[in-house]
Amino acid sequence: MGKNLIFLPIIAAVVLVQLLTAWTGSAYYLTQLTMSAYYSLLIVGLCVLMGYAGQISLGHAGFFAIGGYLSAALTTRNLMPYAGQWPVRLLDSLGCLQAGQDIYGEPLLVVLPWVACIIAVLVALGISFVLGIPVLKLKGHYLAMATLGFGIIIYRIVLASAYFGEADGISGVPGFMLVPGLQISGDAAWRVPNYYIAWTVLLLAVLLLRHLIDSRVGRALRAIHGSPEAADAMGVDTARFKLQTFMLSAVFSALAGVLLTHYNGGIGPSEAGVMKSVRYVAIVAVGGMANLWGALAMGIVLNFLSLRGFFGTYDDAVFGAILIAIMLFAPNGILSLQLGRVWQYLPFLRRKKPAAKEA
Repeated sequence: MGKNLIFLPIIAAVVLVQLLTAWTGSAYYLTQLTMSAYYSLLIVGLCVLMGYAGQISLGHAGFFAIGGYLSAALTTRNLMPYAGQWPVRLLDSLGCLQAGQDIYGEPLLVVLPWVACIIAVLVALGISFVLGIPVLKLKGHYLAMATLGFGIIIYRIVLASAYFGEADGISGVPGFMLVPGLQISGDAAWRVPNYYIAWTVLLLAVLLLRHLIDSRVGRALRAIHGSPEAADAMGVDTARFKLQTFMLSAVFSALAGVLLTHYNGGIGPSEAGVMKSVRYVAIVAVGGMANLWGALAMGIVLNFLSLRGFFGTYDDAVFGAILIAIMLFAPNGILSLQLGRVWQYLPFLRRKKPAAKEA
């Protein structure tokens, strides 16, 4: 119970930020902080995969896109022409569909956001299971290249598919009604409630991961990260633990995609781009791969700066440079930064040692 007390100052800071923005009349900052919280949901899931299971993934933007695109398509594509077919009739009989009218007054039949969210997350879970079985047998840069290939496949599918809107993506995604009177929506009227919804989801996810890390499963993951061979020798089922962690991180990514898509009211192919995956890896690396709080803090800060346009058109270049710098100078995260290592790579700044006196 004592370990959970660390959440109290975070909750206090979240409330304080909201009160300050209301007092200063700068509540629009809450929009970027809400989006940062959803992106950080992906980051903390990836942190557990990279930092505790020791698996590098460059394809998590693909899982994010699977969640976002599927939920967007299911809640906007009209099923009325297929109303006579048994899958649609079955969904209708189960109360999973919602009837209405489109902007032209024509009848509209779509999937409810709750159902679309569950379908999207289950599809991401299934794909991560099928992908993870062969891919997680690879190690090091081979694993990174394989997951990169998966991310490229998803990106090309959403970019080329008319069902997913091709280069335009999908817009007009409806709000996600959680309970009557409370929905995930980007409308200004819902700005403050959505800020708290996003942070509630994120902190619940962190709480879940904290308990996972401190459990027997977490100890097994750390053993796998240290030495898979030694963990195997100690009776740890490394293949099963790595696959389950991969699937868990994929679910976090897909859920983040679903929630952010409904908040933004749409999604585009850029969310599935390779540079998005590189960005997520860079944020986890700068926060510390085995440091959940560091990854959370960097996820909020760097995503907020990016969304505010702080890096301008050099956005992707900045994250690439951050990744290089962290790998060179602080591979265990920015909190472990050793300034002495900087001089190792900048020899022209090193002081020359005085020549030894000749005898």
